[in-house]
Amino acid sequence: MSEEIKDIRWKQRFQNFEKAFRLLDMAIQIELPSDTERAGVIQFFEMAFELAWRLLKDYLEEEGYVMIESPRDAIKQASQSKIIDDGHTWIDALKDRNLTVHAYHEEMAVAVENKIHNDYYPILQDLYNSFKRKIETE
Repeated sequence: MSEEIKDIRWKQRFQNFEKAFRLLDMAIQIELPSDTERAGVIQFFEMAFELAWRLLKDYLEEEGYVMIESPRDAIKQASQSKIIDDGHTWIDALKDRNLTVHAYHEEMAVAVENKIHNDYYPILQDLYNSFKRKIETE
């Protein structure tokens, strides 16, 4: 893979992440969401999180890191490289994303929605802002 394509890859991934993040951003603004709206918040979180770790992976690979094969690998290396803050919250988000993908329980959905609002949305927002600045300064 040429250096030019590698460079473009994380930027393309950012564009997809940006779309998913904006959907999450709109959904998270809903006060007292219905069950359907709550499911939407969770779904948009799942999409944004998936694209976020893949963005981190692509960016880290461009920076020369290898052997990043999983979300956990990407989060760990991004935290060590100071690309993200609070790697523990990212790992918690990964665990909750894995739970919500495989089953739906209303009590769990409410708890995860609260974590999305209070913990996970802020870290995704920080990532979005950080990479938006990278794009704008390129």
